[in-house]
Amino acid sequence: MRWLTSRFEIALDRPKVMGIVNVTPDSFSDGGRYFASTRTAVAHCEKLLVEGAHILDIGGESSRPGTPPVPLDEERARVLPVLREAVLLGVPVSVDTYKPELMREALDLGCDIINDIWALRQPGAVDAIAAHPSCGVCLMHMHGEPETMQRRPMEGDAVPQVLAFLRSRSAALVARSIAEERIVWDAGTGFGKTVEQNFALLARQSELLADGRPLVAGWSRKSSLGAVTGQPVNERTAASVAAAVLAVERGARIVRVHDVRETVAALQVWAATVAQS
Repeated sequence: MRWLTSRFEIALDRPKVMGIVNVTPDSFSDGGRYFASTRTAVAHCEKLLVEGAHILDIGGESSRPGTPPVPLDEERARVLPVLREAVLLGVPVSVDTYKPELMREALDLGCDIINDIWALRQPGAVDAIAAHPSCGVCLMHMHGEPETMQRRPMEGDAVPQVLAFLRSRSAALVARSIAEERIVWDAGTGFGKTVEQNFALLARQSELLADGRPLVAGWSRKSSLGAVTGQPVNERTAASVAAAVLAVERGARIVRVHDVRETVAALQVWAATVAQS
């Protein structure tokens, strides 16, 4: 199994760790810690690589529930200076955005992956990906939109709904001659779903793997972990690592995390155990 991206063909025979780099003043998880300057954000990128990250995911707009959209020019000013430096670090770089204008600019800078919480549903987003010969894309399921999604979460069994949505979005890309190997899925933990639905998606993750599509798991510091542990966001490292290992054990090929060092260590223990089974 592989993920084809702009500069790298990412082998997914072993799980990959995607390190999160938030260049926002209002992230739910790290409170704008890396927003102060480009140098601060790039230093965090470098730290994540030392800790074992395989992919960097850079985002300039918080998607926490209740957050209003960020204007394009503001997101551009946050993200592009960091991307210019990050693409020189020798690893795949992802940009977390749903704005097609920023997608194009990021890809022109050498960005490898577009990670879109809207699954390329914004006007012009599919065109931006189809115009590029090889960039990778992560399609995520989201019910509603960030500003209101947790006020009216989805109803019913989330697993078949998420699967049907991701299949539909993939078909739309393939119809535009975007190669299957460029596409991975993210079930969208916490994006317009109840706590029970989020854990159902983890427990029944095998159902999302029926098509053989690589899956990204994004459980890091999510509120559902707080709901079952009673821990505030800054104390959810252990719960986040546990969720990442469970997701990998159930077939996820990429885990998107804040706590890279701890996740890498846990996955090394998991891999050593699997090797003896």
